[in-house]
Amino acid sequence: MRKIAIGAAMAGALAMSALAVPAAQAATPDLVFADVTVNNGKTIVAGTTSKVTVPVTYTLTRPSDLTIDYKNNAAGILLYRGPLANFDNEIESDATPACTTTATTDTTITESCSDTLTLEPGNDLFEAADATTWKVGGFYGHTAADMDDSDDEVSFEHGMAAWGNKGAAKIQRAAKLTVNASPEPVKKGRTITVSGKLTRANWETGNYTGYVSQKATLQFRAKGSDSYTTVKTVTSSTGGALKTTVTASKDGYYRYVFAGTTTTAAAKAGGDYIDVQ
Repeated sequence: MRKIAIGAAMAGALAMSALAVPAAQAATPDLVFADVTVNNGKTIVAGTTSKVTVPVTYTLTRPSDLTIDYKNNAAGILLYRGPLANFDNEIESDATPACTTTATTDTTITESCSDTLTLEPGNDLFEAADATTWKVGGFYGHTAADMDDSDDEVSFEHGMAAWGNKGAAKIQRAAKLTVNASPEPVKKGRTITVSGKLTRANWETGNYTGYVSQKATLQFRAKGSDSYTTVKTVTSSTGGALKTTVTASKDGYYRYVFAGTTTTAAAKAGGDYIDVQ
């Protein structure tokens, strides 16, 4: 399981609450995150190996006397699931956003920002529960360090804050489908067996594993045609196996189509050509 950077910092802050300074002395700036859009509003789909880069846009209003340099302090967008005070998992940006000032007042500056979140299967996504709808939040963190020990004193301070419920982002497991129509060639009127397999990303093992008891649609496209028509619905069995029979009538392509579920993305197999003689 990956180390939850912000979540760990929050947990540590709560554990030290008895030593915390009064709220009036807290260094948290008044930040406002708004108009947050993650992945252009589309579902995020992740496989087992490739990192997924997710675009993010938002507006940030900050005090005019606060400079965010992304060296000693930083602000950005995070995805989280579970309570804001104790994440089950979270993913935050570790890049520097591109921000343009759009409005100013005597006390505030508003910026339009674009950023990216990078999701790595097995690290950021590591269990089945991560395939769900995540909440979107904003965060601010800062550090201060004095590592000069010539005076026999060093110090290191870290602070953070998070603002929740700024939107939502859905993450799904990627799915794969295969298809094989046989025998080929086949005589007209004979039986064709169309087999295949439905699998989906397993972030715990790093492999694609069979997705059982799921309905997939068998479709056929005649040679020379541009469109598929539905033949029948088949339910996946052990290991995600799909298998059914049809009667050979004309040359064309068979494929399986999976519509997807709440946790798993839709998928289509490439058409397998069958020669009917």
